[in-house]
Amino acid sequence: MKNFRVATLLVVGGVAWWACSGQNTAPATPPGPNKGGRLVATFRTEPQTYNRFVSPRSAEDLFVRLTQATLVRLNRVSGELEPWLATSWTSSSADSRVWTLKLRPGVVFSDGAPFSAADVQFTFQALYDKKVASPLASSLLIADQPLDVRAIDDTTVVLTMPAPYGPGLSLLDAIPILPRHKLEAAFKAGTFRDAWGLSTPPADLVGLGPFVLKSYVHGERMIFARNAHYWRRDETGAALPRLDELEVQIVPEQNAELLRLKGGTTDLMTAQVRPEDLAGLRRLEATGAVQLMQAGLSINPDGLWFNLTPGANKDRPWLQSEELRRAISHAVDRKAFADTVFLGAAEPIYGPITPGNRAWFTADLPKTEHDVARAKTLLGSIGLIDRNGDGMLEDKAGHPAKFSILTQKGHSILEQSVAVLREQLGKVGLAVDVVSLEQPAMLDRFINGQYDAMYFFVAADSFDPARNLDFWLSSSDFHLWQPSQKKPVRAWEATIDDLMQRESTTMDRAEAHRLFNEAQKTLADHLPIIYFAAPEVTIAMSSRVRGATPSVLLPPVLWNADVLWVTAAGHAGRQ
Repeated sequence: MKNFRVATLLVVGGVAWWACSGQNTAPATPPGPNKGGRLVATFRTEPQTYNRFVSPRSAEDLFVRLTQATLVRLNRVSGELEPWLATSWTSSSADSRVWTLKLRPGVVFSDGAPFSAADVQFTFQALYDKKVASPLASSLLIADQPLDVRAIDDTTVVLTMPAPYGPGLSLLDAIPILPRHKLEAAFKAGTFRDAWGLSTPPADLVGLGPFVLKSYVHGERMIFARNAHYWRRDETGAALPRLDELEVQIVPEQNAELLRLKGGTTDLMTAQVRPEDLAGLRRLEATGAVQLMQAGLSINPDGLWFNLTPGANKDRPWLQSEELRRAISHAVDRKAFADTVFLGAAEPIYGPITPGNRAWFTADLPKTEHDVARAKTLLGSIGLIDRNGDGMLEDKAGHPAKFSILTQKGHSILEQSVAVLREQLGKVGLAVDVVSLEQPAMLDRFINGQYDAMYFFVAADSFDPARNLDFWLSSSDFHLWQPSQKKPVRAWEATIDDLMQRESTTMDRAEAHRLFNEAQKTLADHLPIIYFAAPEVTIAMSSRVRGATPSVLLPPVLWNADVLWVTAAGHAGRQ
C-alpha cells in the first residue's frame, strides 16, 4: 500500500466530556507573561521527518500541533469550529461550496516573515501536487477532486469545493499552513519530499504555532521553546503560549512512562492510563502528587482485520472468508474481553463508531452475540473441522487452521488483547500465533501486505465520519483490509462507497445520519474489521499542570498546549 498514514481518521460533530477528579489546591489563575514554567511530557514514538505532508504519523502530528497552525481549529472538547489563522468565513453560494476566508492581520511566522494568503495558496498547491504525493491528500478530496484555493489579496482567500460537503470547513483543521518563503524553492525544484528532514537545523523549521523546536536528540527528547512571534493571546490579553519551555521525552515503553510520572521527573503521560495502573495512581492522587482526568469513552477502538487483498495467503483461502470473520465475532465473549483487558472499564462494541461519539453512534447495529456453537458451525461450513480429534481444527487438506495476528510490541493493551483473542479462539479450535513488532517494522509489514491478520487502532482527530472517508472508501490508501482498489472488489464495498460519497456531500444532516447508519450496518453485515470493546479514557498528569482540558481525541492534552502552564512546585525533568 502506498502513502500509508497511521493516525488520522478524521470526524466532526460530537462532544467529548471530561471531568477532573484530582485534588488540585494550587492557584488556577494563569500566570503572568513568561512565567508559565517548564512542562515535561512523554511520547511513545519520535518523528521520521518534520514534514507532515510526507509522513503524517502520530509523532509528526504532534510536532505540527506544537509548531504550526491551521486556518480553523476544531475544539477537541466542545466539538466546535474555532477561528484560528482565519478570523471569519462566509459562503457566497447556496450549496456552501464557495467560501471567502478573511485572514488574521499582522501575523508573522516564527522567523518574523509576514504570513499572507500566498502561504495558504502555496500550502494547498503542495498538498495536492502529484510529485509530493502527500498521504494527507486522499482524505482532503471531495468527490475525488481537490479543493480550489486562491489568494485574492494578502488577507483574503477564496476556497471552492468541487461538490457540496456536509462537514464544511472542518477539513481545514487537518492542514498546517506552510511558509512559502522557506519551502517554495524545494517545491519548484521537485525536492519538496526531501525538505525538512531530521537533519534540518531547528532555525529553518519555521511555523505559525506556539512553539519552535530548540533541540532534538534522537531516541531521547525534543525540546520546544516559546515562539516569540506567536499571534494568540489569552482572555486577559496576555501573550501565549504560557509555558516557557516544553520537553517531549521519547519513551516507547509505558512502564517507563509511568515510573517517570510517579517519580516526578515528568509531568504528563500523553498515552491514556492502562486499567492495571489506575489503583496505584489513585493512591498517588490522594497524596496530591498526581491528578487523574476522565476524558470519556474512547472513539478510537482497537480492531482485528484480515488481509483481504486477492492473492494473499493462497494456501489458506479460508482466511479471506466472511464465515471466518463472523465465526470469530461469535467466538469472542466481549464482556469477558472487556473485563480481562480493561478490568471492566470498557463497553462491548460491534463497530468502529463507539458510544463515545454520541452524534454518530448507532445503537441498533447487527450484533454477533457470543455463541460458541454458532462459531463452530460457521467454521465447519468453510471446511474447518477437527479431523484428528485433538480439539483443534484442520482444513480440507489436513493442515492446521492456524493464522498469525500482527500487533505492536510494547503496547500492553494491544498485546494483552491479542493474548485474550488467542485464548478465546483456541476454544473453538483456531490456532493463533502472535507476532509483536516495534511500530515501524509492524507498519512496514502492513504497508507491504505481509501479514495474515492485524490488531491495531486508528486515531480519530475529530468526530464526523465524512471526515474519514479514507477508512470507508475502497479507493483510499487507508481502506485497511484492502487499500487502493481501482474499483470495488466486493459488491458491499461498492455499496459503502456510494453511501459514504452521498453522506459526505449532502447538506441535509438528517439524511447524512440515515446514509451513515446504512453504511455502518453494511459494514457490520460483512465484518471486514471486528471490534470488541471501547475503554474509558483516563489521563494522568502531575498535580502542578494547569489549563488542561483532556479529550478522547489525540493528543488528549497537548492539543491545547498553548494555554497550559505549571505551578512552581516541583521541577519535573530538570537536567
